[in-house]
Amino acid sequence: MTDAADEHRITVTVNGEPHAVEVEPRLLLVHLLREGLRLTGTHIGCDTTNCGACTVLYDGTPVKSCTMLAVQADGHEITTVEGLGSLSELDPVQEGFTIEHGLQCGFCTPGMMLTAKALITNNPNPSEEDVRWGLSGNLCRCTGYQNIVKAVLWAAAKQHGHVAETNGQGTTVSGRT
Repeated sequence: MTDAADEHRITVTVNGEPHAVEVEPRLLLVHLLREGLRLTGTHIGCDTTNCGACTVLYDGTPVKSCTMLAVQADGHEITTVEGLGSLSELDPVQEGFTIEHGLQCGFCTPGMMLTAKALITNNPNPSEEDVRWGLSGNLCRCTGYQNIVKAVLWAAAKQHGHVAETNGQGTTVSGRT
């Protein structure tokens, strides 16, 4: 059991909402998010940064929250999968994963989506190789990654002004809005 004197008061903004919380110095960010703030979209898959299921955005940069201390988030902006879109308006990444069938069991999906969000924010027109390299720190145990890559490419096109049209055999991208 820890003494209250061992806890640190931090202020962290999660999905646009500020939170002032008391945390133990060794509490991992993933545990603050899942247990302290009840944001369970961030998954725990390996505790060693190998799988990427715990990926969140830290000031817009993907980080693996299973090996980051909560105190390191003090004064910073964290985005979890719950902060990507809303029930009434999905983020283009969420739409892409839906339209291009970029998920199977869904366990890796939150980390994949957040990594993809940062990738297409920093590289508005990624190639297939760019997407594969950008997602290389995230593992999916169910798929061959092809639909995940297609989902990210679709989202990049949608987010940066292209219109996605269905041709009956999948989605193609054409035109500008």
